[in-house]
This record gives sequence, structure tokens and C-alpha cells, in this order.
Amino acid sequence: MNPVTIIGAGLGGLTLARVLAVHGIPAEVYEAEASPQARSQGGMLDIHDYNGQLALEAAGLMDEFRAIILEGRQATRALGPDGTVLYEKADDGTGGRPEAQRADLRRILLDALPDGTVHWGRKATGASSLGGGRHEVAFADGGTVTTGLLVGADGAWSRIRPLLSESIPEYAGTSFVETYLFDADTRHPAAAKAVGGGMMFAPAPGKVINAHRERGDTLHAYISLTRPLEWFAPIDFSDPAAAATRIAAEFDGWAPELTALITDTDTPPVLRPHYALPDGHRWERTPGVSLVGDAAHLLAPNGEGANWAMYDGAELGKALAAHHGNTEAALAAYEQAMFTRMSQADEETAEHLQEMFGDAIPEYLLALMPEAQ
Repeated sequence: MNPVTIIGAGLGGLTLARVLAVHGIPAEVYEAEASPQARSQGGMLDIHDYNGQLALEAAGLMDEFRAIILEGRQATRALGPDGTVLYEKADDGTGGRPEAQRADLRRILLDALPDGTVHWGRKATGASSLGGGRHEVAFADGGTVTTGLLVGADGAWSRIRPLLSESIPEYAGTSFVETYLFDADTRHPAAAKAVGGGMMFAPAPGKVINAHRERGDTLHAYISLTRPLEWFAPIDFSDPAAAATRIAAEFDGWAPELTALITDTDTPPVLRPHYALPDGHRWERTPGVSLVGDAAHLLAPNGEGANWAMYDGAELGKALAAHHGNTEAALAAYEQAMFTRMSQADEETAEHLQEMFGDAIPEYLLALMPEAQ
């Protein structure tokens, strides 16, 4: 059997490869990064019982997942700009969104694949149709690969998406500025106390300070600003102190234990603009190729991207196994279900946010979080 060709070794592509392996279907994954350790894999992910955990079950990796869960990190609190606690919910172990480090999640997926599945240092630069459902992928090193089943799991700026869709991600109107505070309990005690044991957010119109307590006493903060890209252009992020000062100025008058998450950062602040594909993005069935995760349905961050990418990978793998020998039937079934699922995703996200907070969520917070309406 010819292997399924997967472009991208993120969580969606790796979940697909693993579910295929469970069903005895070979896969080859091509990844631009030089190795699994080539770059930081980002921070914490809450893996939800209605999508991400179902994907891990399909991959046969729930025991491995339970071993990497960081206990207590489902604790949630909302603070006002003055540091007042507006809402707090402890992690009592019954929540459906346990937290794990993205790097650990990627590692358990990689460890579960047959040796040699992932080809590192293979950056896809484009793909073309050869007819009859076959495609050729070109790589930056000058090499190519030809395949009868191609899956783009290569994220926001997918090189595979143009085979299916002319849509290009557009700026979604918000950006994160990312910071880290290390050894926070001893070196940044006021900020550590404000964040608490799990996730903290302090919202105001057009801006939010979000922070997670990661492994040990590392605080990972995402400063969210609703601003045009042009607003960020004059900020020199190559000058970390100046950049932090400028971003902190947007929170003038806020409690110092909150602004410390910006000004006391132990790493240079990183600007992360948010992009999104058009609402309801879909395409006509095209033989021999499909997409998973952000390549298929990029949204501004809402806590669901990694979960839906993994779920996509698992569902596509299951469809290929169920329709063994009929690739087009498998792709059609997967895509129609995925299009329907993602058209409902915003509504479902709002429902689960309400479930997380229950009736205790203050009107003040509801007014600042339109997705909860």
C-alpha cells in the first residue's frame, strides 16, 4: 500500500499519522523543522473531552496523555484591572479540560509512530496536480515527492491549501504579545500570587492580560490587544525593554502585579498577530488531497485550534480506515463532517465557555466576552 503523504508534523498531522498506524495504514510525514527540538513548541494546551481527548482515544494514547497532565492547572480566575478577584474556580479534578505542555503532547505522538515516519528538514514550497488524483510536492532542498493521497497539515500558511482553495488568511484584528516569567514564586511573587495555580485573565474593552502557570513556577502571559497591524508597526520588538514599556502603557493605572507580567518579562516580548480564514471556509471535493487543522479552518485563538486539529487528524484517519480502498469516499465523508463541525464551532465554544463558568460568571465579564453571549 502506498503511504499517505502528510505535510506538517504539528499535532494534527501527527495525530493523523498515529491513527493511520493504529489501523495498519502507512504514512510519511514531511516537516520543515530540522528536528523535534528545533524550536520551542509553545505553552500549555487544555485538551477538551469533546474533541482533543477523543482524538487521543482514537490514537490509543490516553494513558500517555494522563501521564503528562499538569495537575491543578484547570483552576481559573478573572481579575479586574485593580487586581480584584471577580471570579474564581478551583481545579477539583472534575473538569473536562486538563492541561498539558504542547511539547509533551507532541512528544507522545512522535514516540508512538514507527521509526522513520517523520522526515525532518523538508520544507514544502508548493504542490501541483499531476491529474488522476496524484500530486507532486516540491521542497526547499530541491527534492520532490509524488503521492496519490496528500494531506496538508501545514498550518496557517499552508502550501497545500492552494490546490483546493484560493482563500488566504487575513488579519483578524487582534494580536498577542507573549512574555515569560521564570521562577515566579521567588523572583516575581506578586505576579505569581495574582495568576494563582492555573489560568488567570484580566479583561477590559479591547485588551486582556492572560497568563498560565506552566510546569514548575513559570508564568506564560499573552497580552491581547485589539489593534490594527499598523498600530504595532512603530514598536521596536528588537529592543525588548522599550517594547515591553510601550505595551505596558496600554495598561496604565492597572495593578502593578498585573503589569509586571509585561514589564518584568524574562524573555523578549514576541508579537503574534492573529489571522483567520473566511468564516465557513470550504472547497469542492478534489481527488487525492485534503486538509486538517489550521490549513483547513484557521481561526483567531479561542482555545480550540489544537483540539480541532487533532480531532481532524483522528477523524480523517478513521475515515480512511473505514473506507479502506476507497480514498475518495473517505475524503468526502471526512470533509463534509468537518465543514459541518466547524460551522458550529463558534457556537459550541460559547456553550462550553458558559459550561466552564456556569451561572456564576459576572455580568461585567460577559460584557467583555461577546463569545460568551
